[in-house]
Amino acid sequence: MSFILINKPSGMTSHDVVDRLRRITGIKKIGHAGTLDPFATGLLICGIGRETTKKLDIFLKQDKEYLAQLKLGFASDTYDRDGKIEERQGEKPSLDTIEKVISGFKGEVEQKPPMFSAKKIKGKKLYQLARKGIEIELKPHKIFINEIEILNYNYPVLEIKVSCSSGTYIRSLANDIGKKLNCGAYLQELCRTKIGNLSLIKAAELATLASQNWQKFLILDKNFISADN
Repeated sequence: MSFILINKPSGMTSHDVVDRLRRITGIKKIGHAGTLDPFATGLLICGIGRETTKKLDIFLKQDKEYLAQLKLGFASDTYDRDGKIEERQGEKPSLDTIEKVISGFKGEVEQKPPMFSAKKIKGKKLYQLARKGIEIELKPHKIFINEIEILNYNYPVLEIKVSCSSGTYIRSLANDIGKKLNCGAYLQELCRTKIGNLSLIKAAELATLASQNWQKFLILDKNFISADN
């Protein structure tokens, strides 16, 4: 099995990264485990070759870790900076208030996915319906927030670190935090730092990869897929 860890740059889709790798390697059968939104950065696990891409689903079930930057006092229809943003009238929340609200999201919670997402309903991706102005009453699903920590707060910017189960939408978390604070919030920056026990620290920068050197970044160890998967 041949995997490669990539630090996805902002402004590219996860599929763009796969296309770039195909051009660099000359190999057509390449896939990734876990989509990141175009504005987001961070760890993207890519599988090189047919046999490896069959194993990528294992990583989809693993816990993730993110660094997220929220902008308070506003709301977005996509729950992130790429949507239609509206200013909200509300009091500037104190750090104590934020800490109390944040603590309420730790553990098992129910979360609705954002309408602007790749989640499928009856074969249609939600963002395709949203772009047509079609809204669906989405049912919440259970997720688990292992840890949620405030890293920095300087209104209107709130920076947090989140360790969570697969299926968690950090955009939805940002929106829900804004609602609880009665001031609104959207996701301004996002970086995925871990998938399972794999860290962004070990990821290659896409800009440094070339046809002459990409193989040295491959992880070939058969024990790459850890025992806790």
